[in-house]
Amino acid sequence: MVAREWLEDGRRVACALLVEIEGSAPLQPGAMMLVDEHGAIEGSITGGCVESAVAEEAQELLDGGPPKLVTYGISDELAGTVGLTCGGTVHVFVHELRPADAPALLAAFAAVAEGRPAAIATLLDGEHAGAKLAIVDDEPLGTLHAEGLLDRSVARDAAGMLDQGVTAIRSYGSDGATLGAEQRVHMRSFASAPQMVIFGAIDFSAALAPLAKELGYAVTICDARERFARSPRFARAAEVVVDWPERALAGRRLGPRDAVLVFTHDPKFDEPALLAALASDAGYVGALGSRTTTEDRAERLREAGVAEEQLARVFAPCGLDIGGRTPEETAISVLAEIIAVRAGRAGAPLRETSGTIAPRETPTA
Repeated sequence: MVAREWLEDGRRVACALLVEIEGSAPLQPGAMMLVDEHGAIEGSITGGCVESAVAEEAQELLDGGPPKLVTYGISDELAGTVGLTCGGTVHVFVHELRPADAPALLAAFAAVAEGRPAAIATLLDGEHAGAKLAIVDDEPLGTLHAEGLLDRSVARDAAGMLDQGVTAIRSYGSDGATLGAEQRVHMRSFASAPQMVIFGAIDFSAALAPLAKELGYAVTICDARERFARSPRFARAAEVVVDWPERALAGRRLGPRDAVLVFTHDPKFDEPALLAALASDAGYVGALGSRTTTEDRAERLREAGVAEEQLARVFAPCGLDIGGRTPEETAISVLAEIIAVRAGRAGAPLRETSGTIAPRETPTA
């Protein structure tokens, strides 16, 4: 991570942090662009739309200017010059990564580099605007230099948002309480990779695993049949576990960002897998199979004591109706549904919908 290297080198670093977007924008909140005292630039906040203007703001900051929140949108006058050609508006906080905040930042960046979750909170208002507080290994590091409850309130909220993988702005009162709007804090979550557990060492698993890995999932393929599971094609993109489903999921913490897929086509595997998945908090539980297979499996799950409310959590047959026939096409269909569910979208053709194309993770609080 460049920010870590530059801070360790003792450079003065201006950070342009994308804190909020309205409408469409190329990148999500939390994107950063860095400018050092020698004019070196790393990172991006809009994929090139406003970076030149932001670099000038960063240089003014390093020359002694104050931190500031700048806004870029689009109008007829701005089109083709400084603005977002996609029609959105971005709010960018330009501030210096100060030496006092370096220990907390370096600890957070080190955690991210090691694959551990971390969160960085940035104060946007007041005389200490730009101050940082980090959450690393569930511990708060640093301070926002504010009186009252702010550090405690922000540490609690940042930890909760990190669990959900959420990046957003939160507002607090002048005393740091959660009721109020005098102090805004941007919280950037660097969550660990979401998990995807696939039951069944079959062609569909081999086709889906590398695509899921490219989307950022930590993929596990599980099958109790060792002869099938040990094929090298599965280990290329996934951790391979030879075990029964209930044991494979025992002790594994699954949350709203995680997915469980059941591809086994065998009741002695897929039913225990679904029972274990439904006992977790996985955000997506899906199962392959024909409509007849799906109905028969649902009836057996009811007989096993699964309530209708729980059955409704199972996406079966899983995937969007795109006419997929091959394992590769089916993999795209299933991943498309997972993305749509995660974003709260129906998976309809874009030309038949309206509104923002790229959803934000959460609305600003």
